Amino acid sequence: MKYIYADNGATTRMSDAAVAAMLPFLQDCYGNPSSLHSVGQKAAEALVKARETVARCLNADPKEITFTSGGSEADNQAILTAAALGRKKGKTHIISTTIEHHAVLHTLNKLAKEGFEVTLLPVTPGTGLVTAEQVRDAIRDDTCLVSVMFANNEIGTIEPVKEIAAVCKEKKVLFHTDAVQAVGHVKVDVKDLGADFLALSGHKFHGPKGVGALYCRRGILLQSLIEGGAQERGKRAGTENLAAIVGMAAALEESVKNLDETARRTTAVRDRLIKGLRAVGHCVLNGDRENRLPGNVNYCFEGIEGESLLLLLDDRGVAASSGSACTSGSLDPSHVLLAIGRPHEIAHGSLRLSIDETVTEEDADYIVEQVKEVVGYLRNMSPVWRDLKSGKTAFITEE
Repeated sequence: MKYIYADNGATTRMSDAAVAAMLPFLQDCYGNPSSLHSVGQKAAEALVKARETVARCLNADPKEITFTSGGSEADNQAILTAAALGRKKGKTHIISTTIEHHAVLHTLNKLAKEGFEVTLLPVTPGTGLVTAEQVRDAIRDDTCLVSVMFANNEIGTIEPVKEIAAVCKEKKVLFHTDAVQAVGHVKVDVKDLGADFLALSGHKFHGPKGVGALYCRRGILLQSLIEGGAQERGKRAGTENLAAIVGMAAALEESVKNLDETARRTTAVRDRLIKGLRAVGHCVLNGDRENRLPGNVNYCFEGIEGESLLLLLDDRGVAASSGSACTSGSLDPSHVLLAIGRPHEIAHGSLRLSIDETVTEEDADYIVEQVKEVVGYLRNMSPVWRDLKSGKTAFITEE
């Protein structure tokens, strides 16, 4: 039986380029980049080169790149930095959205307990879009930060971050974007974008897990989350995970080099999946149809439970998810799906397929066939579905 991996939004397979780049730094070049001897200096040179590579891929200055343990740490450091800088100026208001990753939302909850006021902007029902006009209307004299994700990790919607960044610049408010799902999949140019902070994570674009980076515009003084040594210009203590950093840089360089062709191929397969799954019936596509990540498909199917769907699909050789991998242990429906207006009973029946360039059109057809069969099987066993068919509850319709 074939096995199709369609959960790249959770993590990706490491590329051959990333593995090859890492291997020398696992055994041969094992020095500490902070050491003055030749072994350490060889490691330091590799660290400099990796920083330059990541910066070049983002059109940033190497001094604007801080290596972290991943996207969550990068998000935390950006938000807490902006909050600390704002408090010094008497500005304690932060704006974000209802569909952010929990790395952002939980950090904002923490700040709310420390005296900050947080405004979470609602998003457009169904699509999950927030507008620059909403941000403009929400900014106040005491606003210190706006945080809006580049692309949503569950529903794939790409937000108008460039327009939002322009509003923030006009209003002299710092802007942070969680670009974990976007980097390596769509064009990300920090100079063109105009963000002050941008977070990314290596394992989302075929790099290793446990490593990420924070872009921080030059002129902003980053706050340290980890105290200790003077690594990362004194803003992130701890000996650098050099092998992972080098692997991430190699994966990012390869992803950016092949970005246009990869996006074209992946988008074609994505659209084939969207069209095929629509035929299942009594389902709805989540997220914006046009402003969408190339590899993201997210549907809600009426009358089923998402967990059962995932387990049965896995038995049939399809790896998928019902939302963010970070919340897969929760029985609560996705906060993102609730935020775009899906009722609890519909949100529970969600399926996220996040594909990469290795998933073919034939694979897409196989996935559609298996989803149709499994959804039909689950609906036949579901008392909820029997109630729906008897007319007690209205069916959802495609938007």
